[in-house]
Amino acid sequence: MPIQQFNVRSVRNLADVSFTPSPQINIIHGVNGSGKSSLLEAVHLLGLCRSFRTNKLNHLIRAGDTSCTVFAELDAMGSGMAQPLGVERSLEGDNRMRYAGNDIDLTTLAELLPIQVINSETFQILEGSPAIRRQFIDWGVFHSDPTFIRLWRAFRRVLKQRNSLLKYGKIDHRIRAVWDREFVSYAEQLNTLRESYIELLKPEFDEILSTLLDGMKVDLSFSAGWDKKRTLDQVLEEGFERDARQGYTSAGPQRADLRLKVDGHTASERLSRGQKKVVVSALKLAQGVLFYKLNSRSCIYLIDDLPSELDQHHCRLFCNYLEKAASQCFITCVDHTSLSDYWSPETELSFLKLHEGALSTQQ
Repeated sequence: MPIQQFNVRSVRNLADVSFTPSPQINIIHGVNGSGKSSLLEAVHLLGLCRSFRTNKLNHLIRAGDTSCTVFAELDAMGSGMAQPLGVERSLEGDNRMRYAGNDIDLTTLAELLPIQVINSETFQILEGSPAIRRQFIDWGVFHSDPTFIRLWRAFRRVLKQRNSLLKYGKIDHRIRAVWDREFVSYAEQLNTLRESYIELLKPEFDEILSTLLDGMKVDLSFSAGWDKKRTLDQVLEEGFERDARQGYTSAGPQRADLRLKVDGHTASERLSRGQKKVVVSALKLAQGVLFYKLNSRSCIYLIDDLPSELDQHHCRLFCNYLEKAASQCFITCVDHTSLSDYWSPETELSFLKLHEGALSTQQ
């Protein structure tokens, strides 16, 4: 499934960049401000039609240009035949996505090019809000069960309608009963998919973490977003008056969370900064391993400034897992020699040097 040819135009300081990446490890190096992270951003744009660094198009698109374009040759489903995939974003907010000569939507795009990002923001999985951890869970569920996106959209529609009724004030109990039945139906199905995914992820995470942090045990558990000792319809009924005062639904999958604990304590409070880096890296690696087992193809890893995120020992172990995963990886660093010795002789390495938005290939 790796990207076989890659072209970027007008993404930040990348005016016009083209290269043929290695199907395995691509190490992108250069001084700060040379465009290393921008190249990762361009790959992310190709897979999700958005940046992982900003929501502002005027920051994403090169100064003086009105649009940016990313293009690749991609054998998305392992058919043996690469097809063209292109994404264009304009300052006006328009986007265009095409694969194999046909227009596609965002869901299809995400299915074609599953991407995992590991950067300084990834550590918010431990330290950030539950919404960040729900995104982590839902990435995996989306790529493991084709019914997820339909259920998720349906649930979001019902949740929006129920919240609108709560804000309105007086609600006819018959109307509320109709929306509550739909809410419960979609919520329980969504919850089942999430719970099942976490159960599959746990053994992969435990195995990887035992290698990266010998002797460290981090317990993963899933919180549905409501008290599971009661049925969700009971929870909604008992919390209705409070929800009406607040103007929103306080229980349900929109409150779900992934909990990580060490010796019964919250991991974010118990672990050192270095240990947190290893734990979130293990989570991302586990998702990649599970994705491969469920789909018989690999995801693509975008790893920004790996040497600054992990010490030398853990960096080596991490790279060993990337090799085993057989994933195509794009890894940035300032000095390419800091990552040169971590790979086996059989691994296909490509060193790409960036300078002021221009790319040169080094062997």
